[in-house]
Amino acid sequence: MARAHEKWGAMNKPLRHIAVFCGVLVLALLIRSNWLQFVKGEELATHKNNYRVRIEQFAQPRGDIIVDGRPVTGSSKDEKADLKYKRTFKDGPMYAPVTGYASQAQGMSLLENTYDDILSGRDDRLAFNRAMDILTGEDPRGGDVITTIDPAAQKAAYKSLTDLKARGAVVALDPKTGKVLALVSTPSYDPSVFAGMSFKEGDKFQAMNKDKSKPLANRALRETYPPGSTFKILTAAAALENGVVTDVDAKTDAVSPYPLPLSTNKIGSEAGDAVCGKASMKTAMQHSCNNVFLDAASKVGEEKMRETAEKFGFNTDVYDEDFGDMLATKSLYPAELDKPGTALTGMGQGSLTSTPMQMAMVTAALANDGKLMQPYIVDELRGPDLSTLEKNEPKLKSQAVSEETARKVQEMMEFTAAEGSAKRALIDGITVGGKTGTAQRGVNVRDEVPYGWFVSYGKKADGQSVAVSVFIDPTDMDISRSDISGGKLGAPIAKKVMEAVLKP
Repeated sequence: MARAHEKWGAMNKPLRHIAVFCGVLVLALLIRSNWLQFVKGEELATHKNNYRVRIEQFAQPRGDIIVDGRPVTGSSKDEKADLKYKRTFKDGPMYAPVTGYASQAQGMSLLENTYDDILSGRDDRLAFNRAMDILTGEDPRGGDVITTIDPAAQKAAYKSLTDLKARGAVVALDPKTGKVLALVSTPSYDPSVFAGMSFKEGDKFQAMNKDKSKPLANRALRETYPPGSTFKILTAAAALENGVVTDVDAKTDAVSPYPLPLSTNKIGSEAGDAVCGKASMKTAMQHSCNNVFLDAASKVGEEKMRETAEKFGFNTDVYDEDFGDMLATKSLYPAELDKPGTALTGMGQGSLTSTPMQMAMVTAALANDGKLMQPYIVDELRGPDLSTLEKNEPKLKSQAVSEETARKVQEMMEFTAAEGSAKRALIDGITVGGKTGTAQRGVNVRDEVPYGWFVSYGKKADGQSVAVSVFIDPTDMDISRSDISGGKLGAPIAKKVMEAVLKP
């Protein structure tokens, strides 16, 4: 009997192990289920790949993105589809760098993404509107995003770039407020083409994604390039601010061609040694003499050059913390430069990189007597009942340089427009300051076509002003290398944009 009991107990031991194991599994399942429900529930319920989220996003007409009182977006209805409303765009390619896309299959970008909760009506601030729609039986609708874009400036910039068939970008800012008046990138795309779920639309998106001309890229905000001679306005500001230059009309001791520090290389200027040798900073700005700005950067030194660049926005995100609408790729003034590298940044070359937005900020700050305003592209968020949910106000980002320094740089830029390489930007009755730029790229610069840059500002007697940055990559253009310059290609574009803003 004892043996039988012992034998039975031995047989029960594996069963007990199995029972314990099954109990642990059940407990693990309960813990996992509760963890998913109570800890991860909200995250999973709102995850972008949750199909229910997409159904909710496109279950009603989205609110609109507004330019100068008119919507540049819309919604079309399809009762048979799970996702009942598809996004539509007016002048899609022109406004795509502003609106971004809202695709049922590809997701969202830029303003469509940043303000999806407002546009789709899911924002908590619209809870009362949703409740009233249920009570009244009216179709729900999202809120609107009111932009700062000037349609005339946007059109002038887009048409100018597309007429050239150029890869490029234009940014126009109001120097006094930071409002973005134009934001253009070419070649562009029509977000309506892949707004739905069809395989055909998906193929079109993939084709754009693989296109070597990068139509989906936002060159104004998300691409960086060597800024070339447009950076000389910042070098001039750094030299004046740090006492390296005190009189912009006085001759310097910068010889031409300029011997790069710690190197056997000598750098010349297109204007020639006779014009540029020991030229004053004003003359050097007028003729874009490399030697004077190489020498100025070298004397200011790496630390002070970087410090000044950072006050203008380099090495920081161009980002409005309250609205989150202007996230741009960081422009870089590199750390730990040697003496040749520091000198090269003086003429906007070397390992220095900038977005077109960043150079527009530099120009705007100098035009605004040294005050750099935070750029913003959204003026207001409105509910479907036209109530204001949020209103943006101008904010000072930094005092980049003193008013005295800024005024001296203005003097040189205006002289460059009147008597120098920026003449093509002049406008009757408007005070214009400008600076051209041609930036070399790649290791073998002779094998690569250079970039063309132009920065300028225009001011009316009543105080209204605009700052413009133009970037051109002539890769796809039928143009000779000798015709690639910021003055020839960029200045006429900047002029048209400034006229669009400042002319009645």
